Amino acid sequence: MSQFRISSQAAGDIENIWKYVAQNNSKAADKMFDTLRTTFPKLAKFPQMGKERPELAYSLRSFPVKSYLIFYRAIDQGIEIVRILHGSQDIEGILHDLENTEDEEIALE
Repeated sequence: MSQFRISSQAAGDIENIWKYVAQNNSKAADKMFDTLRTTFPKLAKFPQMGKERPELAYSLRSFPVKSYLIFYRAIDQGIEIVRILHGSQDIEGILHDLENTEDEEIALE
């Protein structure tokens, strides 16, 4: 069974995305949350769906969802969701220290 884990940083990203979108439209925020939530198991089952991102960090991949990018790594039995960032953000700057960061993980299913 393919599983996914969500880092605490990615969980914070999800919360911030929902809050930002909900400022104008809570139904759209709920829909975005649902879209992300249904994408994670698909990525866990088919981790090669995403684009390799070696310029950002070793073994990192990204997958677009609307204006956002899900950054993840393949792990035993699935994937780890590392961050979820808007395409207009300074992705290189945000992910700069990713190689050296160990993070608590949150399991969502």
